[in-house]
Amino acid sequence: MKHITLLYPEGLCNLSTIACIVGTVEIFATANNYWMRAGNKQQFRLVVAGTTPKEQFIHKLVALNPDTYIKDIPKTDLIIIPSAMPGEKTAARQEMFDWIRRQHKAGAEIATMCSGAFILAATGIMDGRNCSTHWSNADKFRSMYPAVHLYSDKLITDENGIYTNGGAYSFLNLVLYIIEKYYDRQTAIFCSKVFQIELDRDSQSAFVIFTGQKQHGDAMVQQAQAYIEKNIDEKISVEDLSSRFAVGRRNFDRRFIKATGNTPLEYAQRVKMESAKKALESTRKTINEVMYDVGYSDVKAFREVFRKITGLSPLAYKNKYNREAVSEH
Repeated sequence: MKHITLLYPEGLCNLSTIACIVGTVEIFATANNYWMRAGNKQQFRLVVAGTTPKEQFIHKLVALNPDTYIKDIPKTDLIIIPSAMPGEKTAARQEMFDWIRRQHKAGAEIATMCSGAFILAATGIMDGRNCSTHWSNADKFRSMYPAVHLYSDKLITDENGIYTNGGAYSFLNLVLYIIEKYYDRQTAIFCSKVFQIELDRDSQSAFVIFTGQKQHGDAMVQQAQAYIEKNIDEKISVEDLSSRFAVGRRNFDRRFIKATGNTPLEYAQRVKMESAKKALESTRKTINEVMYDVGYSDVKAFREVFRKITGLSPLAYKNKYNREAVSEH
């Protein structure tokens, strides 16, 4: 029988941590019961393992009683790290990082949920690998762990036994993904129906709220960002933008990418599409009106950029998020 360790990293938790742990335990129990009712032998044993023997209430609301502690687990086959931030380094946290490294070296697979990716990245295991985390943590993650290849649009990554998840309550999709891998497709379908979780979601793009990376010290880039955000209705060329700030085009591009993680063109597109998304969500404007408002005159080009950034067409996005638009049909 294989062993699954669901980490309970005391001192690093929030309510999302508890949700990840409780949800995972319940769905795995349902999968196991379904599997055994079909006449199969139990394949996995899941335990919730604490990192320190110290009970800690989260938001003065709830505390978990772990089944065991990581120091008492000599070997496990899968470690699941729930939503949690690594925090300042302490002896107890170093012990947790060392335990994760040892288990991985011994062959354990690892799955992270949401900000749990920060804990795994802190061990060095993620260096050079692909990773996802919650879109709101993307800038912070990139600055802390530049050696990790972050894909903040992806809902799930799967690379040689390392699984990561986009974030928040989409941990449910990661649980189904692992259940399909560890049991079978039919068991995952059963759990998706019982818990009413949509199967096979692969993107968090439609949920991203773009605010732009502003936590950098390049005053010229900050001015360029402000100009782009103030002139959403204009068709801005990078040549015009770089000359406006009296910087050569190549040097402008280099500084902009270093500061924001986006090229100037990508940044302008993201700012424009964020404005378009808000208009489609909350106004009665037509697709063409929204398109003109954000400086596009070519419907095909607007649709292509919108779909690239959100994963949906403008019409599909409007129908998904604008209740008034849906009621008009």
